[in-house]
Amino acid sequence: MSALRARCTRPAMDDRPDIFDRARRARQRDRMLPVFADHDFLYRAMLDELIDRLADVQRDLPEALVIGCPDGSAKAALEAIGKRVACADPGFLAAKAAGGVQMDEDALPFADDSFDLIVACGTLDSVNDLPGALILMRRVLRPDGLMLAAFAGAGSLPRLKSALLAAEADRPGQHVHPQVDVRSAGDLLSRAGFAMPVADGETLAIRYGDVVRLMHDLRFMGAGNALNMRAPALTRDALTRAAGHFADAADPDGRTAERMALVYLSGWKPDPSQAGPARRGSATMSLAAALKGEA
Repeated sequence: MSALRARCTRPAMDDRPDIFDRARRARQRDRMLPVFADHDFLYRAMLDELIDRLADVQRDLPEALVIGCPDGSAKAALEAIGKRVACADPGFLAAKAAGGVQMDEDALPFADDSFDLIVACGTLDSVNDLPGALILMRRVLRPDGLMLAAFAGAGSLPRLKSALLAAEADRPGQHVHPQVDVRSAGDLLSRAGFAMPVADGETLAIRYGDVVRLMHDLRFMGAGNALNMRAPALTRDALTRAAGHFADAADPDGRTAERMALVYLSGWKPDPSQAGPARRGSATMSLAAALKGEA
């Protein structure tokens, strides 16, 4: 594809150290590949929602980039509706398996104006420079191109966080990385220069018989702790205490309800053909209208 005129580019950044360990993040993506199909429910839920939202779009967006390709499902879904698809993933093996490129979202290796559509599923919650990543995603879109994204946001995993905090009450470590809420995500979209930005969310309920199974699922869906300043691994005693606290919150059937708060983003690259913004406070825009590019 002509869109793959690659160049490594990154918006101007300050000198703050990375929050996430890029190499560890890539290794986590690669480790999950052999068993991802057994732990893909979160990715599947987000991807299905993004494809449903894309179905509401009334424009032809022929050349697409998928960011986050742990299997071939996103590529297949987009090709099934006539898109020409390129893939990119933070993990080397994941990118290779998809015939794509390895990248960090805040250093996208694509030329400006390369794609009509970007679908980013399940990775933006662990990007070091999320504002920069959104700016680059806007840049690599063609004018009037659409970005759709989904990731786990603030409010996710409250039971696990509570259990870990209680288990290490004297010296708690950060075992779950910081998360972005819907309002902040919407602000970042606007600051990145997207037209008609929309940020919304939904809650996915999941139930577990024990905390170890939950932690196992997180690891093999690529959602493990990739922080640069990682807390020491849980001791056996701490894990036992965490399991007890998690079990204390169980329903009568012995399973504990956990929650994933999913954030969805959409935005268009500005184009002169788009209608101008209405007077501030004069109206609100529905998600359906934004996806159709209406004002």
